[in-house]
Amino acid sequence: MESYLLIGALVLATTGAVEDVRARRIPNRLTYGGIIAALGFRTYWLGWHGLAQGVGGLLAGGGVFFLFFLVRGIGAGDVKLMAGVGACVGTWPAVLVMVYTAFAGLGIAVYYMVFYGRVGSTLANVGELLRFHVTSGVKPHPEINLQDTSTIKMPYGLAIAMGTLFLFASSAPYFRG
Repeated sequence: MESYLLIGALVLATTGAVEDVRARRIPNRLTYGGIIAALGFRTYWLGWHGLAQGVGGLLAGGGVFFLFFLVRGIGAGDVKLMAGVGACVGTWPAVLVMVYTAFAGLGIAVYYMVFYGRVGSTLANVGELLRFHVTSGVKPHPEINLQDTSTIKMPYGLAIAMGTLFLFASSAPYFRG
């Protein structure tokens, strides 16, 4: 049953990525629908333990991404998409998806920096963000955030889909049975 839930996570993440690239937003009907379906199927197929794992994945994925949302580093749709993927895959796999997503996001960010010719300014901004958060804590930077119109916004749903695909690919040998 876990393999079906992983396929569901991949479908959810891929659909979210397509919407994020196409419309620059991830619809609530997709994310909330994915969360409800994942928790429902987990409960039906795996009982209370499955539900607990789904809620753990939801909290792990959504919780970590919520911290980035608080500092205006990602959008709410990304938080809900990662929460939905976490609800599908469970607690520990959600952590793996986040690690894979971070590497995918880094690759996409490097591409964006080079494509838009903003390597120097991006690296300077990263340094400023690190300095700001070390000295000021978890709060939005007054200038470097998603509300800044000069900020290049990358569809992070794409990174979430790639992270989910990496988990799926690394789990494929277990599906052979």
